[in-house]
Amino acid sequence: MDDFTNRVVLITGGARGQGRSHAIAYAERGADIVICDRCEDTETVPYPMATKEDLAETVRLVEATGRKCLAVQANTADREAMTALVAQAEAEFGKIDIAIANAGVSAGAPMGELPGALWDEVIASNLTGVFNTLSAVLPGMIARNYGRIITVSSMLGRGASTNMAAYGASKWGVIGLTKSTALDVARYNITVNAIAPGNISTPMVHNDFMYKLVRPDLEAPTRADVEPVFKMLHAQPVPFIEPEEVTRAVLFYTAEESAHISGTVLPIDAGAAARVTG
Repeated sequence: MDDFTNRVVLITGGARGQGRSHAIAYAERGADIVICDRCEDTETVPYPMATKEDLAETVRLVEATGRKCLAVQANTADREAMTALVAQAEAEFGKIDIAIANAGVSAGAPMGELPGALWDEVIASNLTGVFNTLSAVLPGMIARNYGRIITVSSMLGRGASTNMAAYGASKWGVIGLTKSTALDVARYNITVNAIAPGNISTPMVHNDFMYKLVRPDLEAPTRADVEPVFKMLHAQPVPFIEPEEVTRAVLFYTAEESAHISGTVLPIDAGAAARVTG
């Protein structure tokens, strides 16, 4: 779990949050890194997205470890962009050993008021983007008879919450995609596993929209105002989990010693998994 020397790791959504945490951890353990991020706001996602400056900062942090980092502004929902990114990475590094399909968005509304554009955005980013990432990396992994793939679902990919129908549908879909892909590529020495995080302390959670969504009774809720609600979503009495806890699971899944773990879902959700079956 601590040696990824000579590995090449692709991480989508690598400009900040969990993606940045993963990139730095792999680089510290000897891997070269490929990252992408959309780096532009959209009308349908009601909070600020990562910026080009965020992407550049991840590159700086990776290169500070002595490893190489290829960074491209790309939207995972764009199939051609992901195919081009993988081609560029393979041309520069010769391969992609590990792929972390981390990019995604969070947005919500009551089902009776859910705009079609919001549904399309969430499904495109959270589910189609994962499909595009896997589709782009798998031909090379199959040809080389090696690969480790991690997808990012959510505790809402195994349960449900009010106002989050589109998000929940996308994350349930990620689990189905993960398990099916794991079976399809099992004979090629490729593992495919999902992680299901809880409330991870990143900008996807800490923004005015999300705070207002969980505390609609307040005009301008603060972090202190929303912490009791986020704490209830977990079982252990903590409102948020740090990205590094997810990173440790990602490293475990992609280590050489985990070669025979595939098709699984690992919850990192402060015990919320105890409330659901499977």
